[in-house]
Amino acid sequence: MATVQRHAVVAGAGIGGLTAAVALHRHGWRVIVCERAAGPTAVGAGIVLAPNALRAFDTIGFDITGSAGRTVPAAMGLRRPDGRWLSRADTAALAARFGGPPLALHRSALADALASALPATAIRYGVAVTSVDDADGAPVVRTDAGDLHGADLVIAADGIHSPLRRQYFPDHPGLHHSGETAWRTVLPAAASSAGTATAETWGRGERFGVVPLADGRTYLYATAVVPAGRRPADVRAELLRRYGTWHDPIPALLERIDPAAVLQHDLYDLAAPLPRFHHGRLAWLGDAAHAMTPNLGQGGCQAVEDAAVLGHLLAGIDAADVPAALAAYSAARCARTDAIRVRARRAGRVAALTHPLAVAVRDLAVRATPARAATRAMAALFEGFALPDGMGTVPAGVATRW
Repeated sequence: MATVQRHAVVAGAGIGGLTAAVALHRHGWRVIVCERAAGPTAVGAGIVLAPNALRAFDTIGFDITGSAGRTVPAAMGLRRPDGRWLSRADTAALAARFGGPPLALHRSALADALASALPATAIRYGVAVTSVDDADGAPVVRTDAGDLHGADLVIAADGIHSPLRRQYFPDHPGLHHSGETAWRTVLPAAASSAGTATAETWGRGERFGVVPLADGRTYLYATAVVPAGRRPADVRAELLRRYGTWHDPIPALLERIDPAAVLQHDLYDLAAPLPRFHHGRLAWLGDAAHAMTPNLGQGGCQAVEDAAVLGHLLAGIDAADVPAALAAYSAARCARTDAIRVRARRAGRVAALTHPLAVAVRDLAVRATPARAATRAMAALFEGFALPDGMGTVPAGVATRW
């Protein structure tokens, strides 16, 4: 058992970085989180924590329901623009099958809860990690506020455009544009009136999602097949043009949005998998390791899984054993996350179909899919999380160097 306190630096205070920091802190590590943003923000979007993410949080002893609320929608499913359901699942049945229902909440609420589980001095806002030198030996973390020395571990949770991924994988092809853009916002409870179901509506090359959050607010998102970089001059007018004739309550919800609070991002994933999620004493997690499109709602959930596995493998080990633990982390996480990345890309292609005949065939196929088949598909996501037994060995398919 380690007797000297180990020291970790986390690059990025997103959901994955903060979850990793909490996991390490609870295992006795001293943690510094460097975040390029000037401070926490209430602006943002919702996140749905699927049962696999909630189980991962359980493994580090973190209970989000105490601060986020426990209200869950009565049903989840897919609809057509005219309001007819293509598929619909009762939330209580999902909870019985998977041990609990998904929990939808504002990302800032989750980030605040995670930050409150850390020492007050752990997060350094306005500090961007630019590079990490000597990751094989004694890492030097370069930041725009000065260098950090003495880390036994560095975690690259620095997002989809990860500078540390580019530094250590210079030959990787980088990001792949899905062909879609996404708008996201959260309505206050008083302006919601969204009903009690979580629903995603599929049109021709367009989608609209309505997600009641646990605290009474409503998360809205929309996607469309749009060239990268295109931004409307009037976001409300653009959304009403695209979705204003769709079924209730979509038009009324769009009338209530605050255009200044609408986020727009083009959707990307990694063009190819990374060969490993570690290099010496440096580990990648979340979007930095396996950026995926949001079509399965698993991007944040997989970051939470990453963090739980890292915390488990790094618990109680000596500093000398960190590289072996990170190799075991790669072995545990590479295959699962890449399978989900590929599955999310394929799901997005189906949802974004534009030809009327292809859309009609798609919708018919969804309606004809038996409920048990849909449940089996969810089981691979929701039941696929497990903590590895220990550090173990690296299988032949996981490289130790690029």
